[in-house]
Amino acid sequence: MSEPRWLSGPDQRAWRSYLTGSQLLTTQLDKELREHHSIGMPEYEILVRLSEHENRTMRMALLAMDTTMSRSRLTHSVARMEKKGLLERFSIPEDGRGVNCQMTDAGWELLVTMAPTHVGGVRDHLVDLLEPEEMATLGRVFGKVTAHMREIGQGPVDSPPTDAEPSTSAN
Repeated sequence: MSEPRWLSGPDQRAWRSYLTGSQLLTTQLDKELREHHSIGMPEYEILVRLSEHENRTMRMALLAMDTTMSRSRLTHSVARMEKKGLLERFSIPEDGRGVNCQMTDAGWELLVTMAPTHVGGVRDHLVDLLEPEEMATLGRVFGKVTAHMREIGQGPVDSPPTDAEPSTSAN
């Protein structure tokens, strides 16, 4: 085996800043959603992803990849959300093993209510702290990271949001 390519001091500091900052940001956004709406980031993300698809419906397997949740974790989250009347699951007739997940009208209403809280948090804790060129750089950097991760099999290859749904700005 070859010797690892260790991180330089600046690379190590940048990496750790990314890890700490992204974890703190996600924790804060989750806290704000839970305080105001009793639902956290993982559930919010499920609603957002469903809102971006036709009929607010996705196959469970694709939803798991799109939200970067394990299938088991997604199944538990969806079951809790079903009990609250936010989602429904149903078998896909042409595929005996496939299951779709669909957002209910109550789920849509909750998403519309939650979106301003989430967007406000994203603005307060990230976007408004950065200069526009820094935000553009952040987008390019994580666009590259996302493309690379998808190339090596992490997440869906393509699941673009639609322009028709207002919740695309909520993510």
